[in-house]
Amino acid sequence: MAAKEETVLYVWEGTDRNGARMRGELTSRSELVAKAELRRQGIKVVKLKKKPKPLFSPSKKAITTKDIAIFSRQLATMLSAGVPLVQAFEIVGRGHENPSMQELILAIKADVEGGSTLAEALGKHPLYFDELFCNLVHAGEQAGVLETLLHKIAEYKEKTESIKAKIKKALTYPAAVLVIAMIVSAILLIFVVPQFEALFKGFGADLPAFTKMVVSMSQFLQAYWYIVLGTVMGVGWVFINLKKRSKAFNHGLDRLILQIPAIGVIIHKAAIARFARTLSTMSAAGVPLVEALQSVSGATGNIVYSLAVLKMRDDVSTGTQLQMSMRQADLFPNMVIQMVAIGEESGSLDSMLGKVADFYEEEVDNAVDSLSSLLEPMIMAILGVIVGGLVIAMYLPIFKLGSAI
Repeated sequence: MAAKEETVLYVWEGTDRNGARMRGELTSRSELVAKAELRRQGIKVVKLKKKPKPLFSPSKKAITTKDIAIFSRQLATMLSAGVPLVQAFEIVGRGHENPSMQELILAIKADVEGGSTLAEALGKHPLYFDELFCNLVHAGEQAGVLETLLHKIAEYKEKTESIKAKIKKALTYPAAVLVIAMIVSAILLIFVVPQFEALFKGFGADLPAFTKMVVSMSQFLQAYWYIVLGTVMGVGWVFINLKKRSKAFNHGLDRLILQIPAIGVIIHKAAIARFARTLSTMSAAGVPLVEALQSVSGATGNIVYSLAVLKMRDDVSTGTQLQMSMRQADLFPNMVIQMVAIGEESGSLDSMLGKVADFYEEEVDNAVDSLSSLLEPMIMAILGVIVGGLVIAMYLPIFKLGSAI
């Protein structure tokens, strides 16, 4: 297989048909192709050379799902305005602040210029454009409504990212407070408690049991802090690596999260919202139901729902109605099943699923707000008990001594 030619950024100078001097930049696979492209635009090339790389190039940032959503919206807007696809890629790519995203967009542009369809070009980058994205783009290209489908993709990405952000917000706050509580407790045990311990030795009296326990914890942490720190870091490292590499671990984690009170309810509703939004988008694009369910299974965000959707796909492929298959999965509320049944009967499945998605997205919003309101006082109480307990343990002998005097 021949090696893929890399695109190069050229700086050019020339004159237009009226003899006016012009200059600019152009991405191409070779100097000959660049000159041919400029001639096609009516420009007589005077000078053409590779653009030198800057000494201090901006640092590359990771490409996020938000970047992909913005790219979809920008590309859809360009196409709706009548801008040719290749030119739209050039405009969007050059205007992006993230160098990594620039490289990705210009690589896709080069593939499209080379004769690939947009779906094929996107499919070469599965890390950023999943099967769902590529299937919708392919459907849009086949039906001649690419800009409409790109708008739908952008809307879908924005809504799913909004749900993810809200769930992360609900979980990040308590996690951050608990981490701070652990750090504050460690500082008190290592640096503050020893000062009180030296003071208590001069009392010559027996210390309260609670104070003895805290002093013992302090002595252990002072002697073996490196073991405790190493254990915490080791557990964190193992957890991250298992999450990255072990399917069984991720499956177990997904199932466990669904069982957690309050949080499990939010994950359930978020999975239903993603299922409905994704299937609605693909149905509106005219993607066959069996093929759509294959893509939807990977978009639910939870392995329990993913496996259920794959089972539903198998049932539907043998002639079972979608609403019957959903009922057998025993995961979807009756309201969702009834809405799907009405959609199947009336031929408006995409519309009904869109309404289900709207409803459950709002439910997620409300559940996250309720959880945040519930967690704030609870976390503050836990923080007060941990830090306040340490302070009380240190002052108990002083109070005892004062009462004896």
